[in-house]
Amino acid sequence: MPIISTAGLARTFTGRSGPVEAVRGIDLTVRPGEILGLLGPNGAGKTTTLRMLTTLLPPTGGAATIAGHDLVKDPAAVRRRIGYVAQSGGLDPQETVRSELVLQGRLYGLDRTRATGRAEELAVDLDLTELLDRPTPTLSGGQRRRLDLAMGLTHRPEILFLDEPTTGLDPGSRADLWALVRRLRDEHGTTVVLTTHYLDEADALADRIVVVDQGTVVAEGSPAALKAAHGAATLQDAFLAITGRGPAPADTTPVAV
Repeated sequence: MPIISTAGLARTFTGRSGPVEAVRGIDLTVRPGEILGLLGPNGAGKTTTLRMLTTLLPPTGGAATIAGHDLVKDPAAVRRRIGYVAQSGGLDPQETVRSELVLQGRLYGLDRTRATGRAEELAVDLDLTELLDRPTPTLSGGQRRRLDLAMGLTHRPEILFLDEPTTGLDPGSRADLWALVRRLRDEHGTTVVLTTHYLDEADALADRIVVVDQGTVVAEGSPAALKAAHGAATLQDAFLAITGRGPAPADTTPVAV
């Protein structure tokens, strides 16, 4: 059974100049323990799709099931089974690393003792132990991103959504985050859905790629299969061909390879 399944998932915004179809019908299936890369140009609908799948934005059309629960009918059950790390993070500048992690545990219903223990456990897993008493504004970009991830993992979610998780990170921090994502999949069976503009990142991490353009899925497959299907040496070349931004013409029908 897929852990994520959507059919015609859509979101239309109403503006002063009329309706805007940000997502026009996403059909998506994600297997348990899979790392799925959700790619697309700016404005393609990636973040809107993630916000719908994480219950932050109600869909205006279609249906979705997350970890066996209907996205619209039972959003509370969906939230208990997912973690979400947004592009900008959400750290409180008045808190330390420890207090942020303990508070997150308390928000998920842990008592103070269990929340403190979980904070220390996550600090070990994400190399934050020496930073536990540091105020969050003193952290580097890579350290802040690791703390964002720790907060998203507090309740041991079955599914982790990452929206452009390595934007602004140095190469070493990016490599550390890649290793963490792989470890979550390999050791804990966590399903990971990530968006990124770094095509090398998607190539290195994702078991499967879904390319979204103008609010619909235009291609999907493993990185190797997408490159082979478009005669491309790199995933970036394949992406440019798929979206019509490269030398090869775009195909507007979904390509399953």
